[in-house]
Amino acid sequence: MGFLSRKPKSASVEVDDTHPIVEELKRMEEAVPERPAPAQGSQNPAPAPADPVSMPLTDEVSTETVEKTLPVTKTEDAEKVDEESGRMKASELIAPVRHEATEEVLESEPAVKHAEVIAFANQKGGVAKTTTTLNLAVAFAESGYRVLCIDLDPQGNLTMSQGIDPDKVEKSLYDVLVNDMPISEIIQHREIDIAVASIDLAGAEIAMSTKIGRERSLEKALKEVSGDYDFVCIDTPPSLGLLTINALTAATKVIVPVQCEYLSMRGLVQLQNTLKMIQENLNPAVKIEGILPTMLDARTVHAKEAVEILEENFGDLVFKSRIRKAIKFAEAPVKGASVLKYDSGSSAANYYRELAKEVLANGSS
Repeated sequence: MGFLSRKPKSASVEVDDTHPIVEELKRMEEAVPERPAPAQGSQNPAPAPADPVSMPLTDEVSTETVEKTLPVTKTEDAEKVDEESGRMKASELIAPVRHEATEEVLESEPAVKHAEVIAFANQKGGVAKTTTTLNLAVAFAESGYRVLCIDLDPQGNLTMSQGIDPDKVEKSLYDVLVNDMPISEIIQHREIDIAVASIDLAGAEIAMSTKIGRERSLEKALKEVSGDYDFVCIDTPPSLGLLTINALTAATKVIVPVQCEYLSMRGLVQLQNTLKMIQENLNPAVKIEGILPTMLDARTVHAKEAVEILEENFGDLVFKSRIRKAIKFAEAPVKGASVLKYDSGSSAANYYRELAKEVLANGSS
């Protein structure tokens, strides 16, 4: 019997034998060999070969049926048959194939590496956040890493330190955070790539106050370029407002520059409280990478005592590197350059090269 014999016949329906579909069905009918009729007088006719179309959709099929209907290559998995029942589950037949295909797909799709996002934060101003952000980023670039700096401070000091006038910038991070402009449109190329700031950023917190998901605006913007860089270094404003919260939400690590003075260290407690809030509600993965003593004047007893207080309270979180006072740090921004470019062989430049080595050794590479 063939395919046509399964169709219900009706005397009231006329079929056009010349129709292409009918002719095709006839050719298929002729191509299907007729099943031999059982021998006369035989009480137990030979069972007809199993028809794949009419096979019952059960969880189990007999091994004999599978071998007759499917060109199955005998493998170790195909031979796992229950000797008593002579049956095996269909899932045992297809599982190995599905497993191999999955492994092949995983091997053919290399994992995309995302940038390490480091925020430089301290609610107190004048602790060398901007200087540290720029010079550490350039030190990374000297080592062959792709680096993006983000100027999240409305004062635009990082932008100015690369010879860009914030007052003449047409598009800035304000447009990215408030108007969802792609961050790639505001990146300028200098010693390192820099997402520039303008004075408009001062009004960003108010403009973002009614925005849904406002704490994650920077995090979402960075997804566009995350695969293009090894490090993203964020310079934050001297406050713990919405801009700094955006930086901490987007970051994986935080470096805290601390001037070696007692009043500067008091801000660490409030920063820790803010960071704990971020970890509990927005970004569980963020952590303090280290506390960096800056503007150190080793000649004074007060500076030495300040470092000792840091080490007693924060232990291994305090970097071994020390950023000592140097006039080069004030001169370099006037030339629109990092201190590593302004005076590459100076002690000031080497302070940040040593810091870069320490950060990379801690597992940020």
